[in-house]
Amino acid sequence: MKVTLLGTGTSQGIPVITCECPVCQSDDKRDKRLRTSAAVFIKNVQIVIDTGTDFRMQMLQNNIKQLDAILYTHAHKDHTGGMDDIRPFYFKNKQQDIPVFASADVFKQLRNDFSYMFAEAENRYPGVASIQENIIQKNVPFHFRGIEILPIEVWHGKLPILGFRIGKFAYITDASYIEPNQIELLKDLEVLVLNALQHAPHYSHFTLQEAIATAQEIGAKMTYFTHISHTMGKHACTEKLLPPNIRLGYDGLTFNVED
Repeated sequence: MKVTLLGTGTSQGIPVITCECPVCQSDDKRDKRLRTSAAVFIKNVQIVIDTGTDFRMQMLQNNIKQLDAILYTHAHKDHTGGMDDIRPFYFKNKQQDIPVFASADVFKQLRNDFSYMFAEAENRYPGVASIQENIIQKNVPFHFRGIEILPIEVWHGKLPILGFRIGKFAYITDASYIEPNQIELLKDLEVLVLNALQHAPHYSHFTLQEAIATAQEIGAKMTYFTHISHTMGKHACTEKLLPPNIRLGYDGLTFNVED
């Protein structure tokens, strides 16, 4: 399995518009962060987790020319706003519906935001992509082309959202709390991707210290942090604060995980 972090920033990205802080002005490419997303390539299948506002640029920057399925963590715009840009994959796939996996609540919001993509075929604009809806639930594994995917429930403030476990890899973003029974479903991982927003407390995201504590409780061999704010500080400085098996993720980071 090959995983690429397509984006590791918050809903505003980094640099933030109008901001002149040291992180936003940094020359270190690791401090340039698009909205949070990831690509998982396994068994010749390309899966993307979340199609945020920067989806188009992420596909171009990472030379991704295949899209077999999309997993959505939740319906916030920084995770769904680029859905319209799946059109090139739809036409490259000879107009075969692109499978999308999400909770019922996420599909409700997608239908509102992208109503033209959900119109009946005879009323749909010819240039619009068509998707195959697959409603998923927490703790109920599903299969796609022989790949088992387990949705994990985490809390984004007061909003229940989903993370995903695929074999020895798990992807969790936008969490502020993970219940003990869900922590148990994340044991025995090779690699965990987990959100860590900033140092100061936040109502709907882990702080750096909370993320470190959660990562250590889960106990993956390696953890990469994502959904990082410019208030976290520069990548190079923050890395020095982390345990040896926990690193900051960055856009374009690619790693392999045992299938």
